[in-house]
Amino acid sequence: MSVDIQITDTSSLRAAMVDRLTSAGVLTDPSLRDALLDVRREMLLPHAYVRVSGPGADPIDWRLLDGSHPEDRREWLDLIHSDESILLQRDGEPLDMLTRGPVTGGHMTSMSTYTPATVEALQALGLAPGLRYLELGPGPGVSLALAATITGPGLATGVERDAHMAAFAQRNLDRLGVGAAVVEGDALDGHEARAAYDRIHSGIGVPCVPLAWVEQLAPGGRLLTTLATRTPSWPGQLLVTRPNRGREEAVLRGRPRGYRPMLGYRWLSALDHRARIKADPGTARPTRLAPPPDDSYGFWLAAAYLVPGTVRDFQAETMTIVAPEDDSWAVVGPGDGTVRIHGPRDVWAELEDLHAHWEVAGRPERYTVDLTVGTEAQHVASGPGPKALTWTLPPLATVPRPTP
Repeated sequence: MSVDIQITDTSSLRAAMVDRLTSAGVLTDPSLRDALLDVRREMLLPHAYVRVSGPGADPIDWRLLDGSHPEDRREWLDLIHSDESILLQRDGEPLDMLTRGPVTGGHMTSMSTYTPATVEALQALGLAPGLRYLELGPGPGVSLALAATITGPGLATGVERDAHMAAFAQRNLDRLGVGAAVVEGDALDGHEARAAYDRIHSGIGVPCVPLAWVEQLAPGGRLLTTLATRTPSWPGQLLVTRPNRGREEAVLRGRPRGYRPMLGYRWLSALDHRARIKADPGTARPTRLAPPPDDSYGFWLAAAYLVPGTVRDFQAETMTIVAPEDDSWAVVGPGDGTVRIHGPRDVWAELEDLHAHWEVAGRPERYTVDLTVGTEAQHVASGPGPKALTWTLPPLATVPRPTP
């Protein structure tokens, strides 16, 4: 596939994207607004996969859009300037010999995060000219390019473990001329050669914070990452700040969305149980717990850890929580004070107990994480005292690491 994409002017598409993000209240930082207007996304995203198959299909049918092909160009341009994730690589494939059109099989190993999430993350970091920036798992380099445009050339570095993606991103960033570098390596190790960094952004979810990231954060610096659990339903975002004096502060909050977990991390899924749940939702019993609102992020984040092994089916008509490995589920209501339970595990009873504890703890929406260097585990707490919600983050060793 050719990467020589001849587009005369895409500024109107970028302007429409920026206006949409601004009107939605997502984009508020003037520096990032200017960067979004400047960075030509078509240079970084010269192709895109579109999924044709529905949920649960295996193998999956895809269609590859080639931005240099006249028949694909309009759809491709609209897609890469939309709020959707851009799918770029299947199963770690080389990226310089792709063929447009239908293709079957494979799973996505690299994508560009959808733009609202990128904007929110970069604004939380508070980028400014002259700051040293490290991106962990940059993929095609969209957020890296935006950061480099703000910080200035030579200050933004990305660490990408996939050799094909690292070369692809560096080539396109060089064509863009933003002065960002991509090095091949394990993102969990950071990049000590250019440390310390004023801002560190992880584009991959991790179960806990790698020690190298904390050590490479400069005084006055900020680090932002998704903390991944086995459920994709209730992600958490961790913001670490290191003052010029004293120890760092790490604040964990629930979010409506998060980054995908690192390679080798297998998410739970409710898809295989969907037909069975529809056929037999379970035995009804009364409950005094109305389904907590979706935006009770502090509660749902705690559920990801304290009601482990569960996942929500967001496509169900009423709230449905599944523990797939225990062949158990709970289907709520709708609105009649009952819940239907199936299997050996009453996951709704666990949520009822957690909700009572969450209420006693003061309905926390933020939690602190102890990142003390030298401790064997990273502990999370909603506050001091015996009424606080607490748990321990799983270690990195629990996540399978792919062999080279």
